[in-house]
Amino acid sequence: MRSAEEIRERYESIRECVGPGVTVVAATKYVSLEEMRVLAEAGIEVVGENRAQALATKQARYGAAFRWHFIGHLQSRKTALVSELCELCHSLASESAARQLSIPALVEVNLAGEETKSGIAPEELDGFLELCRQTGIEVRGLMTMPPLASDPEASRPSFRRLRELAERFNLPQLSMGTSQDYLVAAEEGATFIRVGSVLWS
Repeated sequence: MRSAEEIRERYESIRECVGPGVTVVAATKYVSLEEMRVLAEAGIEVVGENRAQALATKQARYGAAFRWHFIGHLQSRKTALVSELCELCHSLASESAARQLSIPALVEVNLAGEETKSGIAPEELDGFLELCRQTGIEVRGLMTMPPLASDPEASRPSFRRLRELAERFNLPQLSMGTSQDYLVAAEEGATFIRVGSVLWS
């Protein structure tokens, strides 16, 4: 991992590129417990964790240093823990989790129909959002992970489609874009980008 000063410079550069309307979420799946200290020293404000147990371990030590988001696959049996430790879940995608989550959420949409990824199919989004309304969960927007591609431009159609879906349902927040394609995501209306390697590798 790079030094705190190097990470700070990259962080500020990314923030400048994407503009004030986009929150930079540092994806910490591959960041060790000790390395989290470097992110705090670098001034990282929001971190996103993929696994509930790692979230609990890191939050126990660095709780006050960051704002915590959950960005990984949300298992219904982990919703209580995620609700306790995070301010936002980016990956709501099941009825069982929707019935138990007690923090604001973004609904994950599987735009490409990839079997290896979780997410609500676009044609099922209307019904799922209605379920969320019935359970009282606050849905603030949508999230997606486009198919992996070497060219960032390949992600643009997915990001554009997610934005159109969000507009259709009057949802203001969009979590899309990772280290390889966050600039395209910002151009297409992202309000959150989830970046890791571009910050510290």
